[in-house]
Formats: sequence, structure tokens, C-alpha cells
Amino acid sequence: MPVFNLANEIQGTWWLESRVDVTVTGTRVIDPTLGEDPIAILVYAGDHFAAQFMKRDRTEATISQITTAGLNNTAAVGGYDAYFGTFRVDKDTSLVAHTLIGSINPSNIGLTVQRQLTVEGGKLIIRLDTTTSDGNPIVRTLTWNRLS
Repeated sequence: MPVFNLANEIQGTWWLESRVDVTVTGTRVIDPTLGEDPIAILVYAGDHFAAQFMKRDRTEATISQITTAGLNNTAAVGGYDAYFGTFRVDKDTSLVAHTLIGSINPSNIGLTVQRQLTVEGGKLIIRLDTTTSDGNPIVRTLTWNRLS
């Protein structure tokens, strides 16, 4: 029987299906930076990754929007977030540490963020504890469909 290897299972290109933020009481929160339904792509190759997120209804007004990073998260620029770097999987916990080498926002460079990753039925599920821009704790769940 083959042994499950998360680092191998996540390899490839993924397209965002949904990004949902929920408070500790279960209330859904809409991120003002990227909106309710952002467009995104995520790539894992070897021990490297790249991610891009864009607010679906991004406008000229959005471009001047100032954002702050939530706890354990990156800060976008004008309704857009893009970064790349390396990752390491903790085989005991399935926590994945992503270390940013490059980013659209210079304040993200060098940041290491922790994500819980699972692969379920051909989908990549990423969960993380973070905060809203005003500091309230939330759990973010991203569901990705495999492109390749």
C-alpha cells in the first residue's frame, strides 16, 4: 500500500474554488481587501510555491486601497496579493510552513506563515488561523481545484 506524502500530493497547479472566513462564533466575514469571491492560482513545484490572488471586482479605486496583514498572513496591495517562496511540510501535523522569498508587498518578504493542508477528493483544502484587519480572530478556509 502506498504511503501518503503530503508534499507529493500538493504538487501541481491549483485554481481557487472558494475562500471563506469565519469567526469563532461561526459568523462569516467578508475580507474587504480581496472580497467575497477572489480569483486565485497556486502552484507547488518541488519545495517551492507561488500564489496570486485578485479581488474579482478590482477597480481603479481598489488600486489605492491600503491593507494591513492579519496575524499569520500576508498584506495585499490594491486588491492584489502575489508571493512566492519555499515550503516545508511537518509530516506529523500536516502543518506547512511557507517562507516568502518574493512578494508584491515588500513587508511580506521573509515572512513565514503556517497553513494546515489536506487533499480530499482531488481538492486541496488550506486552513489557517488569522485575524481580520481590525484584529478579530478568524479561520480562513481555501478550497482549490487541481488544474495539473
